[in-house]
Amino acid sequence: MQWRVPLFDLDIGEPEIEALTSVLRSKWLTMGDRTAEFEARFAELCGVRHAIAVNSCTAALHMALASVGVRPGDEVVVPALTFVATANAARYCGAVPVFADVASLDEWNVSRQTIESALTGKTRAVVVVHYGGHPCAMREITALAKERGLAVIEDAAHAPGGKLDGRAIGAWSDAGCFSFFSNKNMTTAEGGMLTTDRDEVAERARRMRSHGMTTLTLDRYKGHAFTYDVVDLGYNYRMTELNAALGLSQLKRLEAGNRARAERVGWYRERLAIIDGLRVPFSTSRGQPTHHLMPVLLPADVDRTAVMTAMREEGIQTSVHYRPIDTFTAFSGFGAKERTTLERTHDIGERALTLPLYPSMTVPQVDAVCDALARALGSARRTR
Repeated sequence: MQWRVPLFDLDIGEPEIEALTSVLRSKWLTMGDRTAEFEARFAELCGVRHAIAVNSCTAALHMALASVGVRPGDEVVVPALTFVATANAARYCGAVPVFADVASLDEWNVSRQTIESALTGKTRAVVVVHYGGHPCAMREITALAKERGLAVIEDAAHAPGGKLDGRAIGAWSDAGCFSFFSNKNMTTAEGGMLTTDRDEVAERARRMRSHGMTTLTLDRYKGHAFTYDVVDLGYNYRMTELNAALGLSQLKRLEAGNRARAERVGWYRERLAIIDGLRVPFSTSRGQPTHHLMPVLLPADVDRTAVMTAMREEGIQTSVHYRPIDTFTAFSGFGAKERTTLERTHDIGERALTLPLYPSMTVPQVDAVCDALARALGSARRTR
């Protein structure tokens, strides 16, 4: 389908094309010098000692949890309102994901209070998600973790370039995990990054990334090593030079792209404020958000599917971020529901709608989305 206004649009130009062409001309395609440079530049962005490039944020989450010592039988507190990969990473380690509720219908992040209600003596780590690029209350959350002796992992898939109190998202915890999937604020097509200031976490993650091997193919190609040992259970989580080259180019666009997103969110808020019964979350947002998503909370008396269908008929693409993880069949036996309540998350899960947002959106496009939404809401109300 040809969308009049798509949900997202890639910011790809000649610099990215030239970067990829340069890699192909070099004839070195697997993880190498460009990947190392990308890691160095991303570590600078986050103000951390280590950045480890991988093939997805999911891989980064798995490595992060394993590297802080999560083992079979442990519990890991995660938000229920997130992509399923956040909880899957705990299960990869043999741990049990326990779901925490959001702070409120305005702030769709977990809080110290909602995390605390999910803790037990089996809890080993907490994963927070900076939903839509809006920073969590990290001072309060890390203070709780320190009190309880817990590791904290930031799922920063939505938040590259974000800050809180002048400190980069991804630098507040034992490890930060970023996504560079094609719809993110910066993309490598597929890819991710783990950031940390903990040397032992970085060392373990680097081993896990490439089969637990002590040297890499590039090391042997350059004559720095002739053989290798395998010292840990590892995986094939490597990033390619093509992905890294894209990342280096995209990194130069990130700051301007995040500013453009913030400007367009301002346009949206002004226009959506006049639609009766509609709520736009994060009316106040701490720190410097990255505005990855443009979510709204529909009135309770409308059919979301009818709204999305009506907007599709006008050429406006929408989505839902997210269906709560505990409602999926594969997670029916997880979550320790007897200890936690997810009332707010489930309410949001029924009424959330994601509107188009990308740096090149124009005022007429934002107007078209808001006008179509207003019409769809009116129609959906009348048919119930």
